[in-house]
Amino acid sequence: MRLALFDLDNTLLAGDSDHSWGEWLCQRGLVDAGEYQARNDAFYADYMAGTLDVFAYQAFTQAILGRNSLDQLDTWHRQFMQEVIEPIVLAKGEALLAEHRAAGDKLVIITATNRFVTGPIAARLGVETLIATECEMLDGLYTGRTFDVPCFQGGKVTRLNRWLEETGLKLDDAYFYSDSRNDLPLLELVANPVAVDPDDTLRATATERGWPVISLR
Repeated sequence: MRLALFDLDNTLLAGDSDHSWGEWLCQRGLVDAGEYQARNDAFYADYMAGTLDVFAYQAFTQAILGRNSLDQLDTWHRQFMQEVIEPIVLAKGEALLAEHRAAGDKLVIITATNRFVTGPIAARLGVETLIATECEMLDGLYTGRTFDVPCFQGGKVTRLNRWLEETGLKLDDAYFYSDSRNDLPLLELVANPVAVDPDDTLRATATERGWPVISLR
């Protein structure tokens, strides 16, 4: 079975779900907007520059998970899906998913954003397999800490390889679609790397190496 791997943020979505979640929390007054927005924006700038300290960022963004009940978090996330995510789901992205689904490919979303944020988004897109940064839970509650290797940069390769071992699937002839320089370790690993509305660094690399460059916008 051929694999079709997809980054999520700024690839299948016309925006970044992780950064947008932080903005939504600020707009709703659920965090100290001034301080939180500044830190959220700074982390996002580091991500775009390829210099993000993923552990520091996950400690920041997951802190609110550890301070609230699952019911409260689920209520907030449903509102977030309706108000923020639904408007940025890309029709061309859904069409690309459908194309690979019709070809019999195994669809996988592989994202640095944590599973709390992305689990419902993957379900909305009809993608059963999600490899994401994991949120630690203890006694049925989030601790606010990261569990396992963050699914970021080389960590995506680590997490994907582990999943391949568990499932017995192979990367033979696999596709990977991404917008980000941070995904170069995985893009370099697959037979069919595709740059989607790429950042400047990825665009230059794709052009140099003859990788397809497409737009889903």
